[in-house]
Amino acid sequence: MKLIWRLKSLNKYNNWIFKLAIATLLLGFAFRLLFYQSSSFEPNIETAFAESTELSKEPVSSVDISKPPPVTVDIPKPPLAADIPNPTSSANTSKDSLSSDLQEPEDETPQKVLMICKIETFGGFCHSSVVAILNAGIFMILLRLSFGFKELNAGKCDLFTGDWIPNPSGPMYTNSSCSLIEGHQNCMRNGRTDSGYLFWRWNPRDCQLPPFNALRFLEVMRNKRWALIGDSISRNHVQSLLCILSTVEQAVEVYHDEEYKSKRWYFPSYNFTISNIWSPFLVKAAIFEDNDGVSTSEVQLQLDKLDTNWTNLYQGLDYMIISTGKWFLKAAIYHENDTVVGCHICPGKNLTEKGFVFAYEKALRYAMNFIATSKHKGLIFFRTSTPDHFENGEWHNGGNCTKTTPAKEGEIELKDLNKILRTVELAEFEKASAKAAENGVNLKLLDFTNLLLSRPDGHPGPYRQFHPFEQDKNAKVQNDCLHWCLPGPIDYWNDVIMEMGING
Repeated sequence: MKLIWRLKSLNKYNNWIFKLAIATLLLGFAFRLLFYQSSSFEPNIETAFAESTELSKEPVSSVDISKPPPVTVDIPKPPLAADIPNPTSSANTSKDSLSSDLQEPEDETPQKVLMICKIETFGGFCHSSVVAILNAGIFMILLRLSFGFKELNAGKCDLFTGDWIPNPSGPMYTNSSCSLIEGHQNCMRNGRTDSGYLFWRWNPRDCQLPPFNALRFLEVMRNKRWALIGDSISRNHVQSLLCILSTVEQAVEVYHDEEYKSKRWYFPSYNFTISNIWSPFLVKAAIFEDNDGVSTSEVQLQLDKLDTNWTNLYQGLDYMIISTGKWFLKAAIYHENDTVVGCHICPGKNLTEKGFVFAYEKALRYAMNFIATSKHKGLIFFRTSTPDHFENGEWHNGGNCTKTTPAKEGEIELKDLNKILRTVELAEFEKASAKAAENGVNLKLLDFTNLLLSRPDGHPGPYRQFHPFEQDKNAKVQNDCLHWCLPGPIDYWNDVIMEMGING
């Protein structure tokens, strides 16, 4: 059986496996015929065989997570950090919170491993045990053939379909150990008192997903250059990645633009750089908006001119993650060939309302075509846009997100606007990936939309500000239900990226 488990390709050894299965099956029948007269064998085989082939496993709910004292965060003023407490009852890791499909085993006795037979010897062997072992071997061969050795094909499994399961060990870093967390996402420092959202991890249903290995990542990335290109979600993500890598070596910031929106960090021991390149539209745009999202005028968007913030650096990068999305929902005036061709949300401008889909398709197609025909020799990920979890309004009119545990499957549906964005993204990626393959460009999809849909508990909410209710417990504050607390659910993007980009 060890040989079978170590097969690297089912197709290569398919005929050999079937021959082995048939030979073993015939051998089993031969033993049955040979010992048919054994009085101790025949009465027990059916029940014993059923017991011998049960798959015994410990239920997830058996993990014992002790309940710690109440969380206290003693922070006199920024930038002091609050330690992450042990998992609390809000983590909802009791067996009642887990899937109803996970049942406690009724019998833990050793009979499950191998049938117990009355020994009747022939050449020193237990006849019934021999047949039971042979039958178990045949069963496992046929079972694994019928399922096509799924685990051996892990490289093709769906890493984006899975569940959030309890993770008693918690995050790989804390807001105390990482100094690179932006204030708006530093939820523990800002006074968030519940900690249950920290004790879950992403678990694909069809394959194993190893945790991110920071040391191995840095070793593989020696002398390489990474970039995350996009909007503030990309900035959120790059901080997550840097914090995990800081468990091995602290990055040194070596560049920032005038507005501190594009930055670059350097790991001196590995001659490795990570950049965050601010380009929320991927195409050229004039933006008139402050850091709180308040605009004084429509965005002026050039749909046929790529943003040189990223294209000028493109060929010098070894790895990159490119994304866009939510910014196309903003009021904008669209240009092509230096001519205004329409707009989105522009009352009183005497312009044709084109809608954001018009602009999103054109801009994304232009950017993806540039990538697909670029002859780039590195690895390029295109990431889908992420869902928000605003309830009772939106960010500008009182919307909030108060949940403290992951949502159950089917409990939250993707909003219509997010569905539209995702449909465009997948359609444009499909077209670009075919062209990229023809040109030898390694373009892969990071479809994180559904992965984060069930994590309404992972946002800063009101804790985008420092202790928002310190002066007034009933204060009305702006909530952030789009970005992610750090540490938090977005950290598990890095597990998937490492599996696809390095382990795979």
